[in-house]
Amino acid sequence: MIAVDPAAQIERVALDTSSWVDVGRGWLRGADVLFGALLGGVRWQTGRLFRYDHVVEERRLGAGWRRGEPLPHPALADVHRSLQRRYHVQFDAFSMIQYRDGSDGQAFHRDTDLRWLDDTVIAVLTLGARRPWLLRPHGRRHDLSEDRGATHDFAPGSGDLIVMGGRCQADWQHSVAYQPGRPDIGTRISLQWRYTSRRGKPFVGTSWRAPVTYSR
Repeated sequence: MIAVDPAAQIERVALDTSSWVDVGRGWLRGADVLFGALLGGVRWQTGRLFRYDHVVEERRLGAGWRRGEPLPHPALADVHRSLQRRYHVQFDAFSMIQYRDGSDGQAFHRDTDLRWLDDTVIAVLTLGARRPWLLRPHGRRHDLSEDRGATHDFAPGSGDLIVMGGRCQADWQHSVAYQPGRPDIGTRISLQWRYTSRRGKPFVGTSWRAPVTYSR
């Protein structure tokens, strides 16, 4: 049976005075069953990113759901409602990412496409393989050390829930570390629900269509 475990404990980790992360181990029962259903039942696609002067394919697969569309699995209706009740927000959509093996991953980033970053809630549900899931302060974005300045690794397993809140998207970066050359790394599916209250000053950045200029 796939269901949110009402007895699952959720621990809040204060990153600083205005940013936090909730961690719920074993939050979803039957996570491996849901993993198998989504792995074979979702129409996964390769996304594309603009890098400097050309487009590259992302090293991961993606899919998504929006309100009004059929859910990719009926059990996600209760998951969706449970997250909304706990965090007192409304999610109009969720996205899904498949990391096929250790060669797939995601570099450190903030979810700046939300634009308003001062007060956000981003819930991440992991299905399948356990992978490093790193956090670091935004000020360490140029750190070239082996761990790239990471201060936390929550390493979620199948059925674990991670929720970032407050100013986490403004002041922190998160990453799913690449682990190439590791044949023992299995497939991980990540589901994300994202909300912003639109408080504060919106983030302003260039679009991928904007020209890139260089100075000497």
